[in-house]
Amino acid sequence: MGARVWISSSVILLLGVYVTEQAYFLEEDFIERINEKVKTWKAGINFDPNTPKEYIVKLLGSRGVQVPHKLNIKMYKSDDEAYDNLFGRIPRKFDARKKWRQCNTIGHIRDQGNCGSCWALATSSAFADRLCIATNQEFNELLSAEELTFCCHLCGFGCHGGYPIKAWSYFRRHGIVTGGDYQSEEGCEPYRVPPCIRDEYGNNSCRGQPMEKNHRCTRMCYGDQEIDYEDDHRFTRDYYYLTYGSIQKDVMTYGPIEASMDVYDDFPSYKSGVYEKSENATYLGGHAVKLIGWGEEYGVPYWLMVNSWNEDWGDNGLFKIRRGTNECRIDNSTTAGVPVVY
Repeated sequence: MGARVWISSSVILLLGVYVTEQAYFLEEDFIERINEKVKTWKAGINFDPNTPKEYIVKLLGSRGVQVPHKLNIKMYKSDDEAYDNLFGRIPRKFDARKKWRQCNTIGHIRDQGNCGSCWALATSSAFADRLCIATNQEFNELLSAEELTFCCHLCGFGCHGGYPIKAWSYFRRHGIVTGGDYQSEEGCEPYRVPPCIRDEYGNNSCRGQPMEKNHRCTRMCYGDQEIDYEDDHRFTRDYYYLTYGSIQKDVMTYGPIEASMDVYDDFPSYKSGVYEKSENATYLGGHAVKLIGWGEEYGVPYWLMVNSWNEDWGDNGLFKIRRGTNECRIDNSTTAGVPVVY
């Protein structure tokens, strides 16, 4: 009798462990409670409710969310002679996709797969956009998130996260080659982490799969093998953080930038509107995205952002977040660099 009680208790204990590992915040009841609380945005189902919490947390790979302090304050850019060409005019609404329509990369939604490489996708994507703009659309392709994720050892930990500012530093010191999406064969080094695809039943191809192991750094072109690896590198002339007052000027002058933010357990279920952390939301980690514009919605100012969780997530892969109140510390955590054009 005692043995049977012991076995039953073990089963209950194991079941309890299993349940607590699930991302409770992806369940419909939780999402409904979010929608009862928030006023400026709507939540909905983006992930299978049975997705483990660990999976969501591992997608959050930015170590760049911060508060300015004396060690990095000199790296904050507040002015640039090129800003003078704007004549001080900042429009109420701006979308880089419309300003530079020929630059296809600006609105391109990437998929980081089962890897915390958001920091690499956000920075390499913003750099590619800026190169397209700087070259008057002569350069119009993606840069290699694969190389940045797995070759920049000073940037961080590959699929286990990295520092966006160090990625921009890498662009200045080493440059970066071209590289398209998974199995695209576009550019020198395409991304080699499989995307997380949702089927018609809502099942995610990454569910239950272990985190992608860090790849060996490859210094050769395996995508388009007609490209010469040494000749394919693109560089920036600098790297910097942006003050809140210079974000809009820098985007209008040079193009999209990287932005890091704190992510709470309501954010994975974002569908539309201007995101603000809901009351009592729980912190999950830091995430890097691409900032491409701004505007106002029903009187609420926002930043327009591109995420890297594929087009099935959010508003076709994009989201808006409140601007001007340092929501999730995003106003203080933006990085960029100016391309070198030969």
